[in-house]
Amino acid sequence: MSVPSKYKGRPIEELISAGYYDPETRSVRAIKGYDFHVWSKDWQIEGVLRMLFHVLDPEVAKDPKNLIVYGGSGKAARSWDDFEAIVDTLISMDREDTLVIQSGQPVAVFKTDLRAPRVLMSNAVLVPKWADWKYFWELEARGLISYHQMTAGCWAYIGTQGILQGTYETIGFAAERHFSGTLEGRLVVSAGLGEMGGAQPLAIKMLGGVALIADVDRRMIERRIATGYLDTWTDNVDKAIDMALRAKEKREAISIGVLANAVDLHEKLVKEQIVPDLVTDQTPAHDPLAYVPAGLTVEEAERLRKLDPDRYVQLSKRSMARHVELLLTHLMRGAVVFEYGNNLRKQAYDAGVEQAFKIPGQMEYLRPMFEEGRGPFRWTSLVGEPKDIYKLDDVILTVYSRNWRLVRWIQNAKKYVKFQGMPARVVYLGYGERAEFGKIVSEMVRRGELSGPIWFGRDHLDTGSVASPFRETEGMLDGSDAVGDWPVLNYALNTAVGATWTCFHHGGGVGIGYSLHCGFGMVVDGTQLAEEKALRVFTVDPGIGVVRHAHAGYPRALKTALTKGVRIPIHKRLEEKSLRVVEEAWREGRISEYTYKRVKEEWKEYEEVKKNLEKP
Repeated sequence: MSVPSKYKGRPIEELISAGYYDPETRSVRAIKGYDFHVWSKDWQIEGVLRMLFHVLDPEVAKDPKNLIVYGGSGKAARSWDDFEAIVDTLISMDREDTLVIQSGQPVAVFKTDLRAPRVLMSNAVLVPKWADWKYFWELEARGLISYHQMTAGCWAYIGTQGILQGTYETIGFAAERHFSGTLEGRLVVSAGLGEMGGAQPLAIKMLGGVALIADVDRRMIERRIATGYLDTWTDNVDKAIDMALRAKEKREAISIGVLANAVDLHEKLVKEQIVPDLVTDQTPAHDPLAYVPAGLTVEEAERLRKLDPDRYVQLSKRSMARHVELLLTHLMRGAVVFEYGNNLRKQAYDAGVEQAFKIPGQMEYLRPMFEEGRGPFRWTSLVGEPKDIYKLDDVILTVYSRNWRLVRWIQNAKKYVKFQGMPARVVYLGYGERAEFGKIVSEMVRRGELSGPIWFGRDHLDTGSVASPFRETEGMLDGSDAVGDWPVLNYALNTAVGATWTCFHHGGGVGIGYSLHCGFGMVVDGTQLAEEKALRVFTVDPGIGVVRHAHAGYPRALKTALTKGVRIPIHKRLEEKSLRVVEEAWREGRISEYTYKRVKEEWKEYEEVKKNLEKP
C-alpha cells in the first residue's frame, strides 16, 4: 500500500505499507503472524499493539470508522490522531518504558522497569460531583475526554463471544431456577443485537430455547446473521411472533431477529396477551443518546441526535419508561423478567416509573459465581492461530473435566462460536484456576506446543473489578453497593504485580455516573518473567473479588478464602458480620427470598467446612 507523505519516516509507516492501517479510509486490520512490528522486538509491547489493532478490525468493532468498538460510543482511542500517536509510541518504545494514556490520548512515556506495565490507562474518570452525561458531553465536545465503555478502551474486547458466556451463564442460572435447567419449549424475548446484546440469541439457542430479539438497526441484525449468532430475521412483528410461537410448540431451539423497536414488540405481545417465559433487555439504555426512542427510525434518530440532543434525551427517557412499564406487565402476568444490566430500570425510574425496581437485576443469578472468584477470563492467540485456541479448549476439558458447567460451555463454544478478528476464547474460571491454567499455557508456549504467545484478559464485569450499584454490585448484603474502593484496589494490585497493561474506567455498562471499573491485559510469551508476573496477576485479580464479597458478608466467599488460603486479617469479624447483614438485608427488602435462603444455607455449609478444617 502506498504511504501518504505525512506518514513517511514515522514508525507507523511500516504498518501502513503492510496494509494493517489505511489512514485515508480509516481502516484497521488485525495483525497476525510471527514478525515483530515493534522496534524492541518484545512481545510485551507487540501484544499491546496487536490487541489495539484487533479491537478495531471490522470483524470486531461496531463502528471502526469512528473508533467505536461497542456499547453505543465505547472507543479504542480519543481520535485518529491519538490512535496514530499511540501506535507510533508503541512501535518505538523501549522494553522498560511505560506509556500513559488519559481517556484515549497518549500523554507521556516514562522509564520504569521490566516488571512494570507497558501501558497505564485511565478513561473517562470524573470527580463525583461532575460525573453525569451532560457535563461529560461538554468536556467531550472540547476534546478533553472520551468514553471507552469497558473492554473497548482497554483493548480487551474479543467480539460478541466476550459477553456470550456471561449471557449464557446468566440465562442458564435463570433456567435452572425457574425451568428445571433447560429452555426447551420456552420463549425468551429481549431486544438489542449490538456488540453486547448480539450474544443473546445464540446463548438462548445453546440452552435449547426460542429467542425472539428486536433491534431497530438492520445492520446489527445482518451482522449477527453473518457471525452466526442469529438464525433468521424478519421486519414484520406479527410474523416474528408467529415464527417464535410455532418453534416453541415444536420445542425447536432457534433464534429469530425482528427489525422493530423493543417497545413496539412488547406492545404487541402485551396486546395479544402473549406471555413469554423469560424477558430481559440489552438495548444501550445506559446512554440516552445511543438508545433509539420508539417512533424513530435509525436515520431519524441520527439526525435528531445531532440537531437537538436535549429533545432526543427527553424522547429516549419517555420511551424507556414505556419500555419498563411493558416489562412490568409481563412480570405481573407471570413471566420471569430481569434487567441484564444496561441501567434501563434507573432511566425509567427517573422518568416516573416508581415500580421499575420490582424487576430484579442480572446479579440475582450471576453473583454466586463472583462470590467464589469466578468470572469471565479470556485469551487470544497473538499470532492469530485458531488451532492454539482449540488446543487450549482440550486442556480445559481435561483439567476441569469435573466442572460440568465449563465442559458444557466449551463443547457449545467449539460447536457454535465463530471467531472475530484474532481467534479467542472466554471461560468462567475461578480463583486458583486462572493461575493454574496460566502456568499450563506459559509452559506450552515455552515448549513450542503453541504457535506463539497468548494474551489474557477479562471482562470488567468480574468478581472484584467493578462498583456498579445498578448491575454488578446491586443488592450487596451489607449495603456496600456504591463503595468504589474495590475496583481501585483491583487496578492497583494488577499494576503492582506487573500486568502488561492496566486500565481504570468510569461509566462502562451503565453509563457516566453509575460505575467505576478496571481491567488488564497480560501477555504470556513463554519467558520466566512473564510467567511470574502472570501467576501473580491471575491470583490477585480474582483474589480481591473473593475478599470484596467476603467483606460484604457472603459465606461462599468466606469459605473460598478459608479453603484456598486467601489471607483476610479480620476473617473472624467478617463471620460475625455475615450473620448480621443477611438478616438486615432481608428485613430491609434489599435481597430476594431466594437469595436469603441461599445465603442461610451456605452459612451452614461454611460452618461445616470450618469445623472439618479445625479438626486435629
